[in-house]
Amino acid sequence: MLNRRKFLRNIGLTGSLLTVPGAILNARPLFRKTRIDLSGVTLKGKVQSQGKGIAGVAVTDGINITQTDRNGQYELLSNGTAEFVYISVPAGYAFPEHKGITEFYKAIPKDSSSFKHDFNLEKLKVDDRKHNFVVWADTQMRSKQDCELLLSQSVPDLQAVIKSYPKDTLIHGIGCGDLVWDHFELFEDYKKAVELSGIPFYNVIGNHDMDTDARTDDGSARTFKQQFGPTYYSFNRGEIHYITLDDVFFVGAAKKYIGYITENQLQWLEQDLALVKPGSTIVLSLHIPTYTGTARRAKEEIGGGAVVNREQLYKMLAPYKVHIMSGHTHFNDNWEKDGIMEHNHGTVCGAWWTGPICGDGTPGGYGVYEVDGAEIKWYYKSTGLDKDKQLRIYPKGKVAESPEEIAVNVWNWDSKWKVEWYEDGILKGPMEQRTAYDPWAVELYLGPQLPKKHKFVEPTLNDHMFFAKPSAQATKITVKATDRFGNVYEESI
Repeated sequence: MLNRRKFLRNIGLTGSLLTVPGAILNARPLFRKTRIDLSGVTLKGKVQSQGKGIAGVAVTDGINITQTDRNGQYELLSNGTAEFVYISVPAGYAFPEHKGITEFYKAIPKDSSSFKHDFNLEKLKVDDRKHNFVVWADTQMRSKQDCELLLSQSVPDLQAVIKSYPKDTLIHGIGCGDLVWDHFELFEDYKKAVELSGIPFYNVIGNHDMDTDARTDDGSARTFKQQFGPTYYSFNRGEIHYITLDDVFFVGAAKKYIGYITENQLQWLEQDLALVKPGSTIVLSLHIPTYTGTARRAKEEIGGGAVVNREQLYKMLAPYKVHIMSGHTHFNDNWEKDGIMEHNHGTVCGAWWTGPICGDGTPGGYGVYEVDGAEIKWYYKSTGLDKDKQLRIYPKGKVAESPEEIAVNVWNWDSKWKVEWYEDGILKGPMEQRTAYDPWAVELYLGPQLPKKHKFVEPTLNDHMFFAKPSAQATKITVKATDRFGNVYEESI
């Protein structure tokens, strides 16, 4: 009875609120400049090509998603918290861009109750079911000298890769985060590199692209958004659905973050995936890897090396065939399970522009992906090296812990590669895979005084080292590595 009386009193209080005079309800809120604007905004317009509407295009404010009608028209009820209206570019159309930076969005003016914007797309003249893309992870420039290396080494290398394909080949880039190293004035140099590459780039926010003076994660992407637009979005090319997410969660203290995907993004992703046919191939790009061998060995639960709530993401992706593109770690690592494969890329900057290799021995470089329908093939392109350079062989004694064995680093290895060795022309069988350090990385980076430019750089353990013990009489050792696509890479000592 007592609980019932409390309940009735609460109901009475609620009822009294319903009869509060309008003058009080309409009173202006305090601190008007910092209040959250939840006033309604109607977004509308048309998605068209040469004046003709395109039906079924996904349009979003980053909160909810709608689709254009048969005439290409869209209307979406939003609110004052939304920053952009943007589209998921449909298959068959060129990516809208300005000097290589994709522009699939429009900023929503503040203090407007209605905003109209038309998206104009150009229909492709070639079939986009065949196309390529490259993943540039961690260009990460801190100085003009770093930028000069990007422009003089990485850009010409990418230009050469692009020219190696037929002239009308569709190629786009994914800048996989840490586009700069906290120095936002260098975004212009990154953009110059993209423009010179000659292909459109979609971009991902990294932990070094964040405003670390923000109070919380909500404000940490302020500068990135000014430069590149939304931090999560999708687009389509051929039969592939591409998604980008922001998994760098800033915790409000300088340089402090965790790998975490917010609920706002996950509920948006749920809507985005509802428009994708189960069984389709998805390419999902984010900066911090969802998982790596290093995270597995460290048994990391919460930190900046992997995504904390990855299992929830995996459940959402379960109906699809998924390739995850990530960066951040400055090493190369591939894993595959239950229809998901993650490609954690070695970096464009190598070990922060200090030397030719990353901490795991992977050469500075980037991933190249060739798409045919729903199938994807790939290779790692080392900057300044031939595309067939996919391994490095070390003589006996180079790895201190294994003085009687030869060692091989096969940096883009995954579980479907085969690594064999021959002694004086005779096949000896598979090499033994071990988690180990690359000896050249140890030579370049181990110790408090190495490398001179950034002394924090250290060699890192990797899962792509292989070992074999030749006989004392051996005169020639040959290593043959065969990738999952049947490509054979061979070196001898």
